[in-house]
Amino acid sequence: MASGGSGPGSQGGPDGRAAALDRPSPAPYTPGVSPRDASEGAVAAAQVRPKPSLFLLVAMTGLGPFTMQIVIPSMPVMAAALAVPYGTVQLTLTLYLIGVALGQLLYGPLSDRYGRKPLLLAGLGFYLLGSAAAAAAPTAGVLIVARVLQAAGGCAGLVLGRAMVRDAYPREQAASVIGYVSTAMSVAPMVSPLLGSVLTEHFGWRSTMLACLLIGAPLWLAMRWRLPETLAQPAPLPGVAGMLGAYAQLLRLPAFRAYCGVVSLSTGVFFAFASGTPVVVVNGMGHPPTHLAAAMMLLALSWSAGTFTTARLSVRLGVSRLLRLGTGLILAGGVLAVLLLVFAPPNIFLFFLPMMVMAFGNGVAQPSAIAAAVSVRPGLAGTASGLVGALQMGFGALMTVAAGATEDGSGGATVACMVLCAVGTQAFLRGVPKRG
Repeated sequence: MASGGSGPGSQGGPDGRAAALDRPSPAPYTPGVSPRDASEGAVAAAQVRPKPSLFLLVAMTGLGPFTMQIVIPSMPVMAAALAVPYGTVQLTLTLYLIGVALGQLLYGPLSDRYGRKPLLLAGLGFYLLGSAAAAAAPTAGVLIVARVLQAAGGCAGLVLGRAMVRDAYPREQAASVIGYVSTAMSVAPMVSPLLGSVLTEHFGWRSTMLACLLIGAPLWLAMRWRLPETLAQPAPLPGVAGMLGAYAQLLRLPAFRAYCGVVSLSTGVFFAFASGTPVVVVNGMGHPPTHLAAAMMLLALSWSAGTFTTARLSVRLGVSRLLRLGTGLILAGGVLAVLLLVFAPPNIFLFFLPMMVMAFGNGVAQPSAIAAAVSVRPGLAGTASGLVGALQMGFGALMTVAAGATEDGSGGATVACMVLCAVGTQAFLRGVPKRG
């Protein structure tokens, strides 16, 4: 494996990739104010900037993953209840991810202009409408549209939570805070599949969408009353051309592309697994959805352990070392998945074991990669967060289609998609600056 940052500019050379990550951004020019005074004023503003409640950060960031995963164990039941093929119901997951991806592209730039809090409240309002529509959906088509609306609203907390952390903390500390938030947030994907399977078994699949509504409504009120605005200086609204230009500016940075690639490919591992596993475990192995939901909790625990590791070690080890540790574990899990598939008999625990290793690696790598990506250009933190999230969820949607369309119940197609993603993280790791 080539050492990241060995090319030109990795130590402050022609392209200045690593140096750009560690240098503070120059203060914007203000007539009559010296650059030194402007810099000191920026530091003072950062010191008094309000910090959002950790509880609200966890809740608003975890709402999207909670809503996405609550339907996973219930998809075979939903297909039977709505009299449609499994592939049609699977669109409630795939198009949910696409809705998350597209929504994040808008929230980031708009929040840089209008503030984080107004966009969060608007997004959660759309989420509540989508949840109500999904609970009452008479057909699979209406359910899919309602899920897209849910996604477009629920993703506001995901993208803007990252931006708010970056508003309030410097880069290395932001990685630590994101790690702590992700650790606590892991309760959402831990609980939601089990809750979804229990609700579906006793009250039908529509009760899962009602649960989303009942959780989202008090969260909207809590954010309205208790969440501070963290944006220090609104940026001009760029318009469509300006938004595309900002995205292009970020994508021209080699380090930003590398961080986005690590986030997207490591996320693809999970979504390939999430899409193919119901077919393998429920249809192939004959387990009930509750067994699948209980096994999914193991992944949440592994992810939580990884994010907690990042939270404790990010300042001490730095982003680059944690990325290499995390992506190495993802690759090791992929190798283990192939070996168990070939040499071990079908078993639900052995099928989940490699993904547990990969989930721990994800928990180590992703908070660091996200914090670094939104720090490449601090003045575009919201835009960068939206773009990272869009690429992350867009690739995740692609992996749900790839694994869901090819999985026959043996697990082979799911494992193949996971391994390809694991190898891809190593390719993007080559572009991560060695220093920083």
